[in-house]
Amino acid sequence: MKRIAFLGPAGTVSQESTRYFFSAHQVEYVPFALISDVYSATLTGDTDYSVIPIENTIEGSVKLHIDALVEGAELPIQAEWTYPSVQNLIGRRIPGTTDFTDIHKIVSIDVAIAQCRQFLRAELPHVTFQNVSSTAEGVRLVQQSYDPSVAAIGTKLSAELYGLDLLVENITDHDNNYTRFVLIGRTKPELRPADEQKTTILVTLPEDYPGALHQVLSAFAWRRINLSKIESRPTKKLLGNYYFYIDIIGSMDSVLLPAALSEIEAIGCQVRLLGSYPSYIYNPSPISE
Repeated sequence: MKRIAFLGPAGTVSQESTRYFFSAHQVEYVPFALISDVYSATLTGDTDYSVIPIENTIEGSVKLHIDALVEGAELPIQAEWTYPSVQNLIGRRIPGTTDFTDIHKIVSIDVAIAQCRQFLRAELPHVTFQNVSSTAEGVRLVQQSYDPSVAAIGTKLSAELYGLDLLVENITDHDNNYTRFVLIGRTKPELRPADEQKTTILVTLPEDYPGALHQVLSAFAWRRINLSKIESRPTKKLLGNYYFYIDIIGSMDSVLLPAALSEIEAIGCQVRLLGSYPSYIYNPSPISE
């Protein structure tokens, strides 16, 4: 049975999305408190794969997690999928109450709080916030506190696992709130045909080469290769020194993409392949059947 590491504790969106993705497979889910531990678990062979959330519709890139992919040893991306991030207000329901005036503190991860700003401003403007490592960790702390004035933001799965009440369902500000997850590991999993193929690379430009980024983009443009994302991140080696994280629609099995990468390398760029993998778009049906 394959073991899959995810950002825990049990009940996070990461686990909920991974259960969806592997719904047709017998796998063991292994929670870790930090994303660095999630990555390390697969690097050391304790787990077969790691699941890492790297982008959200509302908040954009999860930079800490992208840096974990980039700065760690090379574990290729083997698949990606999107999953709806539906947040709920979770706590202990006080019999006879119909409002939230008794709630004085929300415990959750900062990203989840940001995804529910409109609801929180309208319904809970008086609360204070306590940031924790994940939504499920917030739910777990609320469960341990036995204090009805403390609530959490998290998944239905976490409320079920920790025996708490869904005070309000779906408090997310936007209906199109999706999170993009990547699966990393040394071997390719057996999955059904994908919606599309993607490739992710890192490009470091040569120093003192005017127009180098234009040359890089031109190598893709004249071949009509579609880039779905390009983002600069600091190399953390020298002030003003950046690499470019680029997502490409297409596979390394094609003719054009390897040629484009060769052209980029020919002008002195460093190119690192993070993975060429199947990409799945969310639908209500399990995707691994």
